[in-house]
Amino acid sequence: MLFTPTVVKNLLKRPATRNYPSVVRDPFPNFRGELVMDIDRCIFCGMCERKCPSQCITVDRQKGTWSCDLHACISCGYCRDNCPTKCLTMKDTHRKPLTERAVWIEQGTPPKPKKKAAPKKEAAAEAPAEKATAEEKPAEKKAPAKKKGDE
Repeated sequence: MLFTPTVVKNLLKRPATRNYPSVVRDPFPNFRGELVMDIDRCIFCGMCERKCPSQCITVDRQKGTWSCDLHACISCGYCRDNCPTKCLTMKDTHRKPLTERAVWIEQGTPPKPKKKAAPKKEAAAEAPAEKATAEEKPAEKKAPAKKKGDE
C-alpha cells in the first residue's frame, strides 16, 4: 500500500484549512477592500472617473455629485491612487453581497471657481509702449555677402 504513509502523515498534522466562519484570517497588507469616500475633501476634479478601468465612477462638478456603480467596481484601487486630495480610501474588508443592483451616490458642495486676477495697470501700459517703439525702428537689412569671384 503506497498511500498508507501519506494517510498517517495527514492524520497526525494540523488541518491545512481553517473553519471559516469561526476562524477568520487577518487581511494582508495593502488589501484592496471596500471603497470609502470622504465627500468633504473631494474637489470634484474627475481624476478618479478618468482613471477607473471599469468606468463605474461618474463625477458631476456642476451639481457636486460623485457616484459609483457598485456592481461594476472591481476594487482595483486606481481611483484611490490617483486622487489628488486622497479623499478615496479602501477598507480592509470586502463589501457585503447585494441582491439588487445599487449605485452609491454622494452629494457634496463643489468648490467655487477662482476669480481671475485683473491684469496689472502698469503691465498693460508697458505693452503698447513697447509695440510703438518697435514700429518706429525700421528693420535693418544686411547687404548680401559678396562672393570671391565678384570682386
